[in-house]
Amino acid sequence: MAEVKLLTEFYHLPEYQTLAGYKAKGGYAVLPTALKMQPQAIIDEVKASGLRGRGGAGFPTGMKWGFLPKNGEPRYLLCNADEGEPGTFKDRMMMERAPHQLIEGMIISAFAVGSHKGYIYVRGEYVYPIEVLNKAIKEAYDAGLLGKNILGSGFDFDLDVYRGAGAYICGEETGMISSLEGLKGQPKLKPPFPAVQGYLRKPTIVNNVETLAAVTYIIKDGAAAYRKHGTEKSAGTKLFSVSGNVMKPGNYEVPLGYPLMDLIMKECGGMKPGRKLKAIIPGGSSAPILTAEECAKANMDYESLAGLGSMLGSGAVIVMDDSQCMVDMLGVLTHFYAHESCGQCTPCREGTGWLDKILHSILEGRGRLQDIDLLIKVADNMKGKTICALSDAAALPVLSFVNKFRDEFEFYVREGRSKVKGTTYAENNH
Repeated sequence: MAEVKLLTEFYHLPEYQTLAGYKAKGGYAVLPTALKMQPQAIIDEVKASGLRGRGGAGFPTGMKWGFLPKNGEPRYLLCNADEGEPGTFKDRMMMERAPHQLIEGMIISAFAVGSHKGYIYVRGEYVYPIEVLNKAIKEAYDAGLLGKNILGSGFDFDLDVYRGAGAYICGEETGMISSLEGLKGQPKLKPPFPAVQGYLRKPTIVNNVETLAAVTYIIKDGAAAYRKHGTEKSAGTKLFSVSGNVMKPGNYEVPLGYPLMDLIMKECGGMKPGRKLKAIIPGGSSAPILTAEECAKANMDYESLAGLGSMLGSGAVIVMDDSQCMVDMLGVLTHFYAHESCGQCTPCREGTGWLDKILHSILEGRGRLQDIDLLIKVADNMKGKTICALSDAAALPVLSFVNKFRDEFEFYVREGRSKVKGTTYAENNH
C-alpha cells in the first residue's frame, strides 16, 4: 500500500486552482451527466460507495442525505470548512489548490438533495483560502456553472462563502448553523437534527470539504471504483494532516485502513535523527493518545482506532518523539479547550476551566499527588453530559494522557520539573 491520489492527483499544478486548469484535467466533465440523473440515483450511488463524513464524526454521507424530509420545503447545503481542530490542515489545502473540485461536488450534492442555496462556512483565519474560493465561485458563475439553469438543466444553485470569526465551537454543525444565522456561535440541542430542522429552521445538510469533493469522484467513476480503496466499513481514501516530530510533515492521501506506522515511516520519512516514537494523537487534539506500542497495531480507519480506544476524527496525526514531555503537551490542550468552550453547558464551562487550572498548578510547581486523580475525576464527570462534544473533546485527552503516562505527571508533582526535559515550566516558557 502507498499513497493513492483520488482527490489530490493534480494538487501539485498551480493552474488546477483556476477554472481552465481544473477543466483541463477533467473538471466539470461529469456535471452534465450528474444533472441528467435522478437525484435519488446520486444518493444511492453515494450510499453504495460507503463514503463517510470526513470532518470527524464519520457518519455515512448517503444515509445523512436520506434523513431529509420529503416535504417540499426549501433546504440548504452547508460546507463545513471551519477546520478548527488542532493539527488539522487538509481542508485548507483542498480549498487553496482545488476550489472547483469542492464547488463541483457541492453542485452535484445540492442537486441530489434538492437544495438551491449553499454556503461554504470558512474559519476566519483562512484569509487566502477565502480569496481563492471567492475567485473560483465568480469563475463558475461567469461560466454558467452556478446560478440559474445550470448548463441548461433547469437546476438552480447559488453559492456563497461565509467567513466565521475563528471560534472552534463553530466547527460543530449546529454551532456553525447558529453562527450562519447571525446568532452567537453556540450548539443547539438535538433532536431536531439539522436534516429535519437546521439553517433558518429548514432542512439542512452539513458536510465537510473533503466529503463533498469525494462526491465528484464517486459520481464520475462510480461507487465500485471508490470501494476498491479502503476497507469494507471504511471505504475510499482519506487525507491525513501529519505534524510534529517527523521528517516530512504535510498532507497525505492514503486508503483507509493504511497502517499508521507505514504512514509515519514510509510517507513521512520516519522520525527525526536519533529520536524514537513516543506517542501519536491519530485524529486531532480531541482523540485519545496512542502509545508507541499501540501505534504499531493501528490502522488508519474508524474501526481499528476505535478498537484501540481512540478515533480517526478529522485525520490530524500529531507525532511525538521521546523528547516531548506529556505534561507540557497536555497543558497546551487543556488551555485550548478552556479558551474555546462556548460556556453554554456547566460541565464544559466549569470543567474545562478546572482541568486547565489543575494542570497548570502541576506545571507551575504547585501540584499535589491527589491532583492527578482529580484530573481524572473532573474529566470523567464531563463526558457525555453536554449539548455538543467539546466537553468530551477536552476530557478524553486528559484521561488518555494521565492513564498512559502517569509516571511523568507524578514526577512533575514530586520534583517540580519535567521528567523528560529536566526543566521547569518557567524555564521552558521564559
